[in-house]
Amino acid sequence: MKIKNRHRKSFALRCCATMRFPLPIMVCSMVGCIMIIHFYMVSHRTDVEKSQARLRQISATRELGQTEEESFQLPPPRSRRSPRAIKRRGARKPPTVIDEFLDDSSELRSFFFPHRRTAVDPSKEGNDSMHFYPGRQWLDTEGNPIQAHGGGLLYVESTGTYYWYGENKDGPTYQAHRKASARVDIIGVNCYSSKDLWTWTNEGIVLSGKKQTPPTTSTKGTSSRGPRSSSMTEQGSTPPSAWRSASPPRGPSSTSTASVPTTARARHDRLQGRRRHRLPHLLLRRQQRAPRRAPHRRLPRRHRRHAPVLIGQRREAPAVFKHRGTYYMITSGCSGWAPNTAMVHAAETMMGPWETMGNPCAGGNKIFRATTFFSQGSFVVPLRGLPGWFIFMADRWNPSDLRDSRYVWLPVGVGGAADEPLEYSFGFPLWSRVSVYWHSRWRLPEGWRGFR
Repeated sequence: MKIKNRHRKSFALRCCATMRFPLPIMVCSMVGCIMIIHFYMVSHRTDVEKSQARLRQISATRELGQTEEESFQLPPPRSRRSPRAIKRRGARKPPTVIDEFLDDSSELRSFFFPHRRTAVDPSKEGNDSMHFYPGRQWLDTEGNPIQAHGGGLLYVESTGTYYWYGENKDGPTYQAHRKASARVDIIGVNCYSSKDLWTWTNEGIVLSGKKQTPPTTSTKGTSSRGPRSSSMTEQGSTPPSAWRSASPPRGPSSTSTASVPTTARARHDRLQGRRRHRLPHLLLRRQQRAPRRAPHRRLPRRHRRHAPVLIGQRREAPAVFKHRGTYYMITSGCSGWAPNTAMVHAAETMMGPWETMGNPCAGGNKIFRATTFFSQGSFVVPLRGLPGWFIFMADRWNPSDLRDSRYVWLPVGVGGAADEPLEYSFGFPLWSRVSVYWHSRWRLPEGWRGFR
């Protein structure tokens, strides 16, 4: 037994001697194990936090993506006609919803343009604070109606401030002749500032209209709906016939170049913007033939790249935005001040080709969707902190009194497959669905700027 135990002890000592490691290696191994465990715990905690943030974001935006129905009925004919008059003149066609919209004496007038007593007033405290009411009059911090029509937004990240540029139409509406459309002489481009996209402070006119010949800048006696900036750069809204720059964003602005003609065939609904690599883009509507002096010809040769888009579709009022590497553009039909059906288009580059995806409007009712909620788009605002969500900025034009035109701001969501087949694609659509959701009353989620 003693011999046997002695052999066992000798064998154990030899095994322990062969398994010895230097102390630094053991310490490094222990530190490495601790760091691996720490990194795993940190990454796991980060994944959990991201998942929780994602769940909070989904919960916060659930209300934005809900479709809201709206009841709407046309009123009965105002007067009855005698059978003799019907036989002599024929049956009168019932008024359409567009006729009612354009008629300032319509019984639906208060529906399209609610009374001032229902105006959105940021100076009043109450349960309606921070709520958007599409179609109602919107007041600034001084209690005056906001005059920034056909406008766009600029975001300055260093100050966390939004700047809203748009045309001041606070003038008399008139017609140049009996068959002409309603118009207002140019007063200028207004600027408003806000931290929350709801409370707006009037910063004054950053581009004023002046009587000048030839019209190389904004001129009085003409009516124009100025271009909109399609990117968050410090160009903001620009005048109808020149590129303007201003520092600070509140203005005043100065002319850099006069490069866009103001001919009747190439005016209205221009959209200017820059991509991240600082190449400017200009979208404008052309009617029939192009002007002799095309705007791109005034640019250096290396920048003279242009391409026709949406050929033969008669679209205007482009509102361009980008999401996950894809460009989207919401456009309007050409029907004067009357509302019409919006269309959304998609492309991989600004130069196209652009594919039409259909009507983006969701909710309301059939009439609302066919008339873009009785409005015309001008700009799409990215919601910082809410990926895939935007605000669709639109104007509800009042042709009998353009100064009383209203604003229609609605949430836009990007996600899911397109509802309608594309023009040039075969099989399944390549682009995500773009939806403009109707809400008669809505607000941004609490802490929307803090979501990531």
